[in-house]
Parts: sequence; C-alpha cells; structure tokens
Amino acid sequence: MDKIITEITPLSDKDCFYLVDRYKDAFDFPIHRHDEFELNFVAHCEGARRIVGDSVVELGPYDLALVGHGIEHTWEQHRCTSKPIREITIQFSSMLFGSIFLGKNPLSSIRNMLNDSSKGISFSMETIMRVYSRLDTLAKMDSGFDRLIGLMTILHELSVDSDYHILSSGAFANVEMSADSRRIQKVQSYINANYRDEIRLEALASLAGMTMTAFSRFFKLRTGRTISEYIIDVRLGHAVRLLVDTTRSVAEICFDCGFNNISHFNRLFKKKKNCTPKAFRELYKRHKVLV
Repeated sequence: MDKIITEITPLSDKDCFYLVDRYKDAFDFPIHRHDEFELNFVAHCEGARRIVGDSVVELGPYDLALVGHGIEHTWEQHRCTSKPIREITIQFSSMLFGSIFLGKNPLSSIRNMLNDSSKGISFSMETIMRVYSRLDTLAKMDSGFDRLIGLMTILHELSVDSDYHILSSGAFANVEMSADSRRIQKVQSYINANYRDEIRLEALASLAGMTMTAFSRFFKLRTGRTISEYIIDVRLGHAVRLLVDTTRSVAEICFDCGFNNISHFNRLFKKKKNCTPKAFRELYKRHKVLV
C-alpha cells in the first residue's frame, strides 16, 4: 500500500542539532514526516512548491519554513528551473531545550512558535533577509557552544516576528486549536467533536453564554475568522486528511465531513486549496512510496 515516509534523521542522543548546507539541481525528496523540528531555508527556488500538511504554496526566490514534529512536508520541483538551489536544513529534537527551560519567561516567544510549528510556519521575505546572514554564519561554524547559541538566537529572532504564517489546518495536523479564552476553547471543542453534523449558531452562542450577535462579534475578534469560516476550515481539514489517508470517494468524504452538497464542497475546496479534491489527492499520491 502507499505510505508516507517516516524519516530517521541523523541526530544522535549527544547532538544538539543536525545541520546540512547543500547545493543541488532539483528537489527530489518525497513527502515525509519525522519527530524532530526542522527549520528549512531555500534560495533560488522560484517556481518550486512547498507542501506542508494541507498547505500547498508556489514559492518565490527564497523560502524559510519551520516544521514541527510529525507533520508531512516536502519541497517539490514543480516549475523551478533555477540551478543551483541552496538549501540549509536544521533539525533538532523537541527535547533540546526541555519543557522546564522553555517554560521560563524569556523563552515564551520561542515556546509559542514551536507550538505553532506543529502546523508548519512560513516567514516573510523581510524576516528571511533579516536572518539570512545568521543562517549563513551558522552553516559555516564548527560544532560547539557558540553554534548552539547561534541557533537559539535565530529561533528567537524568528519567534518575535509577528508576521509569520501558519500553514496547515489544525484538523489536518490533528492539533487542537488553542485560544486564550475559555469560551472560545469550549466552542472549538464542540465544533471539532461535531463537525460531521449540522452546527447551529444558536447552540454555539448558548455554549458561550452569549446572544448570537454578541457571540459572532466575540468569536471574530478572538480568532480573526467568522464562525462559518472556522467551521468550513475544520471540515476541510478533516476532508483533506481523508483524501490523503484513505481511498474513499470524494463524495463519501464530502458528506462524512459535514458538507451536504458535492458541488458546494468542490467549490469551497478549490477556493481554499487552489485545486480540486481529486487533484490534491493526486499531488500527495505522487510523493508516496510503495510498502
């Protein structure tokens, strides 16, 4: 059967992190996952395509992404004709800093960024240009204490960037959505448990102990999305996971994920993912291996 590769990284128990700086002519590694965090910088990659979870994005000349442990990802050739492509890949264990160390106040921004990376993160061109020299210097350093400090400095620089972009949906990545409001958390948990069924605004407002009008405003203010947009994103995330992991028909997946009209499902999918459900399934299938 087809299966996503689980990569065994070169990290040993005594390594702080693994770094490889390479020049290559093409992207040729299939979609894969691994337990370690991965910070990946690519230069001269215009026209290539980055796949992280259910996010598929065509790239410009530079790309920098942080991928948390366990989420599928790859960079594929697509329309890239540049040579050579430079790629700096840094992999490190979730145990590198430890929960006690990361729990300290000065590291709160790094802690939050690493949590967000479970869905994948990409960084703006401005941020890439700001940290490029640090990445280049780190790639040339010998292993040692200064190299570890260099990595921590880069992670801190990235973590204070308010413009970094979350890539994959929480539903696809099987990550619970977090919020700083208990009311929002309660509503999100209800939606995640009942996305297959009809979800009424009245019921959600009642869970939050608010009127429907007040709740709609409150939810948009706290999440940046309307309640209907949030529900659609959750349903689409589960739908993409089924497209990737099962051979069930698009129609079956549509109805099982709470959509009641196949044409409407296809339109929403194409609007959000820039391709049809069938095309998305084929994209992942091309990168899978036979086992």
